[in-house]
Amino acid sequence: MTHPYLRGAAHPRVLAHRGLALPDQHIEENSFAAIAAAHAAGAAYVESDCHLTADGHVVLFHDDTLERVTGDPRAIADVTLRELEQQMEGRGGVATLTQALESFPETRFNLDVKADSAAVGVGWLVAEHAHRVLVTSFSDERRLTALRAASPSRPATSPGSRTMVRLVAAVGAGLRPVAMRLLTGLDALQIPERRGPVRVLTPRLIRWAHEAGVEVHVWTINDPQRMRELVALGVDGIVTDRADVALQTLTR
Repeated sequence: MTHPYLRGAAHPRVLAHRGLALPDQHIEENSFAAIAAAHAAGAAYVESDCHLTADGHVVLFHDDTLERVTGDPRAIADVTLRELEQQMEGRGGVATLTQALESFPETRFNLDVKADSAAVGVGWLVAEHAHRVLVTSFSDERRLTALRAASPSRPATSPGSRTMVRLVAAVGAGLRPVAMRLLTGLDALQIPERRGPVRVLTPRLIRWAHEAGVEVHVWTINDPQRMRELVALGVDGIVTDRADVALQTLTR
């Protein structure tokens, strides 16, 4: 049965990667204002990332440190929420996971757990919102295990890297029974077109995923022509930095 996260929303999916950053308006990725901008553009789905602050707040932030976004070399895990709020002032504002879920009750969130310490907190916080949340941790499946154990409800899921490596190998070798076992219990595959020299996205992968009832979402695609080509290939969702452009391109 299709998870509620994927029901009742336009297809193909447009997933606003880290919200909709608008540098010319001083709106940084993953900020509260970036989520609001994605919502205003009409995006039903927002992709974001989760870290835990020093005082125990789950916040939406991609990197381990503040350096790329604010110039501060400290790790997210070493700053308090108040300090992070000060850092993000004038950059769109910091968004805690609680604020995001409560302030945008119709938005569906795609959450990548970036730190072991955040997994349990994310599990608790998304429990009552599981119908509109997909969780993944592409780099570490232990985080997904901890998250699921902490959440009494089942959010939608996309696999971590270990499962994806095994799945790509099975698809490449034509081992359909193995691939179908790996796809069991998943709701979406969120993947790049390639991983180094290895082509991840193939027609066979799309076909077998669909036969298993699993959607295929590809990241991160910003070129309108490539968006159209991927949808024509059978891809179900486009993860993009330009949700505004993608919505115009794919809803015409």
